[in-house]
Amino acid sequence: MFLSSNSFFVPITVISIAALVGILIYYFNTKQRIIRTLSKLPIKQIGSLRNNEFTRFSGKALHVKEPLIAPFSKRKCVFYVMKIEKKKSNGKSSYWDTIVKEEKIQEFFLEKNGDFAMVRPSQNPKNYISHLVVDKKTNSGTFNDPTPEFNELLANYNVDSESFFGFNKSLRYSEAIIEIGEQITVAGIAKWKSLKEPIEGYSYSKIAELESSDKQKLIITDLPNIKSKKRF
Repeated sequence: MFLSSNSFFVPITVISIAALVGILIYYFNTKQRIIRTLSKLPIKQIGSLRNNEFTRFSGKALHVKEPLIAPFSKRKCVFYVMKIEKKKSNGKSSYWDTIVKEEKIQEFFLEKNGDFAMVRPSQNPKNYISHLVVDKKTNSGTFNDPTPEFNELLANYNVDSESFFGFNKSLRYSEAIIEIGEQITVAGIAKWKSLKEPIEGYSYSKIAELESSDKQKLIITDLPNIKSKKRF
């Protein structure tokens, strides 16, 4: 018996379509978009920033006001993203369902060699895109009791750690933050502004701000070692 060419064509087509979809998802995900954009921008010193120029700057994140506190690790930060997921099953397979997701950010300074830039992100309307590296995780399950710290966090978000029958639920938590003093990279439209109040350790009357525009959002990330064009 000879197999028709169609019997080979169908699985090859399915595999090709699946591969193409996978490539497109990878290419257009937020992390890869950020890496591509930042890699096209030179790393500039603050003093060389020009008004209305889309530019990239790396430095230490410093708080402008009382810093945020990360929900699980309790670290001081200017930005955090956290997620609680619950494992569910549809009878044939299992998957993780996000039941809590929280993102908080505040304005902050970038500091390098005594020079400062101000970053003013906004969540409503959202004027930035970001990718933070997840650096805190914890989980619980049938034979894995949640830690006291995880139990406290779950209670704060009104999530029960046990089922109706008293068994541990399969839960997992992830947390990504920009910690005070952490080296990060921000890209935005540079604007020089007059200082309304002095900044300790900063002797100039003007400060650079990195802003968004109608066509360009701020980019904020703590991804390390993103290659760039020649420094200016």
